[in-house]
Amino acid sequence: MSKQNNGSVNNNGGIGIFGLLGLVFVTLKLTGVITWSWWWVTLPFWGGIALLLSIVAVIALVAIVSDAVSRK
Repeated sequence: MSKQNNGSVNNNGGIGIFGLLGLVFVTLKLTGVITWSWWWVTLPFWGGIALLLSIVAVIALVAIVSDAVSRK
């Protein structure tokens, strides 16, 4: 049984830059090199989601306020 190469490459695995940065921060924290709060150490893991949720909340708030103003 031979594999056919159809020219497409699927590269979905691996670790991203933020995951790598987070692992470096955790390692530095556990070895005592940095004395940051765990909130800052784990920021690369959850920071993107928090930023996205903040942007969505601001957009929703602007939409609600503009709708309330337009009804007056």
